[in-house]
Amino acid sequence: MCLLVCAWRILPETPLLVLANRDEFHARPTAPLALWEDGLLAGRDLQAGGTWLGVQGRRFAALTNIREPSVPLSADAPSRGELVPRFLRASTGSEAWLGQPEESVP
Repeated sequence: MCLLVCAWRILPETPLLVLANRDEFHARPTAPLALWEDGLLAGRDLQAGGTWLGVQGRRFAALTNIREPSVPLSADAPSRGELVPRFLRASTGSEAWLGQPEESVP
């Protein structure tokens, strides 16, 4: 199970503190936090290319999940890890981005 804890405006010297773990599949290859070619700051899922947590400019996005083990994964299903970079690259606000059909989200 993945966990995410955010402390916002709790400590004056640290306006935002984020603690997270990614432990769904330990053997899945990943790259550590780094600056991507387009300026996104995130770790990278080396299997599907997405990420579970990232920052770009003033935008922050994170993905957590609890997967139901009894539900089989579809081999052609898109990676959830694409949600974070797509949101961070979008020019719309979060509420507008969430309301867009998947095909129109950059």
